[in-house]
Amino acid sequence: MRSLGVLVSGRGSNLRALHAATEPGGVLSGVARIAVVASDKPECGGLAFARERRLPTIALPVLGRSREVWDAALADALDVHEQGAPLDLLVLAGFMRILSAGFVARYAGRIVNIHPADTRVHQGLGGYAYAHAAGLAETWITVHLVDAGLDTGQVLGRRAVDLRDAGSLEEIERRGLQVEHALYSETLRDLLLGERGAENAAR
Repeated sequence: MRSLGVLVSGRGSNLRALHAATEPGGVLSGVARIAVVASDKPECGGLAFARERRLPTIALPVLGRSREVWDAALADALDVHEQGAPLDLLVLAGFMRILSAGFVARYAGRIVNIHPADTRVHQGLGGYAYAHAAGLAETWITVHLVDAGLDTGQVLGRRAVDLRDAGSLEEIERRGLQVEHALYSETLRDLLLGERGAENAAR
């Protein structure tokens, strides 16, 4: 059984979907478990959900610390946890901080992110807002490894979202999240089972 550390900043919709996927009958059942959930927002919905499910948590508010100082504190907290159960992957699930190059190097090849756009076209925040403003009939959800760039890591999975007749940003987000929740769990399963690589990333 592989161990996942999940980093969240918001309401935790992807965390909830990942947790459901680890339950009996889910695509990650018997493959992975959520070993710890960490957040820079102690009161966020994702961390509250983790506590409700009695998952180990790390609450680490920024408190004016620089990116490098905060990342070092997170790494120290994860090190304490990993003494009991080493983490196979760090999964970013609505985590809104950009990780420092030093942190990424420390966990090289083990950090995975989901991005609500085609990373070849749009990087950074506001993927759904970009699709709405551009009037796109289709957008993409991308799962990728995290490197030192902004949404530039190796693509592990990509799936289309049909936006035809999506008349509002809220509807675009609703459709996108449906795809996110399925794609993330399936891609993590394939990655952990050794079935996912750059050559079969596009779907």
